Amino acid sequence: MLQQTRVETVIPYFEKWMRLFPDVTSLASASEQEVLNVWEGLGYYSRARNLHKAAKVVAEKFNGQLPRDLTELRSLPGIGRYTVGAIASMAFGMDEPTLDGNLRRVFARLFDVSEFADSPAGEKILWELAAQNLPKGEAGDYNQALMDLGATVCLPKNPRCLLCPLMEICEARKNGTQELRPVMKPKKAVPYHVHAAAVILQRGRVLLAQRPPEGLLGGMWEFPNGRVVENPAKELTKVLFATTKLRVKKGAELGIIQHAYTHFKVTVHAFRCTPLSIPKSKNLKWVKLADLDDYPMGKVDRQIARLLK
Repeated sequence: MLQQTRVETVIPYFEKWMRLFPDVTSLASASEQEVLNVWEGLGYYSRARNLHKAAKVVAEKFNGQLPRDLTELRSLPGIGRYTVGAIASMAFGMDEPTLDGNLRRVFARLFDVSEFADSPAGEKILWELAAQNLPKGEAGDYNQALMDLGATVCLPKNPRCLLCPLMEICEARKNGTQELRPVMKPKKAVPYHVHAAAVILQRGRVLLAQRPPEGLLGGMWEFPNGRVVENPAKELTKVLFATTKLRVKKGAELGIIQHAYTHFKVTVHAFRCTPLSIPKSKNLKWVKLADLDDYPMGKVDRQIARLLK
């Protein structure tokens, strides 16, 4: 949960998660929909799906215990080099380095690394620094301490250098380059999309569509929608039929929702609609308005649901 999400946001989610899934076995036996429902609001939903898949593997193959063998640990869904190092050092007390966003920034400043931190060459340098400076027998505390240092003192912007316990040995501080480290590749322009969504109502129920299991918001539920070019109101029925084979009669606009994902921004125009022809599909489902909270959704569709209710 702490990957790509701030601590203060995570705490209530973690507490609820541990009440519902207190061990690997209970998580492995839960449905994906239950898992996504508890995760809703944390974003990056592939983390939840991979955690669920990993729990199943651990329950079936490793008797409910995380493997201490690093190769076996790395074989679990969603566990890469950073997570292996974090688990090995913090949970198992092994002398293993790890490198999250905070640690990258700390090492890039401490050693004034001018290489792009998000390039293969920069990655190699930072991993080597993490390994070379690892105190034997204290890797877990050390890794967590530097993570906390990056989160609270060695901030991305306006680092609090005068409060830093490492100020005297920080090369970037000496060279006046702390605001320039880490060096990152120039970001590409963020694409912008406009979608039209149909809130299809019939006898106190609304039609939801389930997204494909992989990719953005995999397995989550949404209001049927499609990308438009210029005019959401005029293009809604056409794009809806093209993407879902649904035929609807468009009604009044319910609301406009804007949201920024990692790699693009989107504006969604939601319209009340009356169904004319609904194709048979396992990915479409009529849901009572009172039950909408039971279906995991991304932030855009949850806002539409709230507008509707």
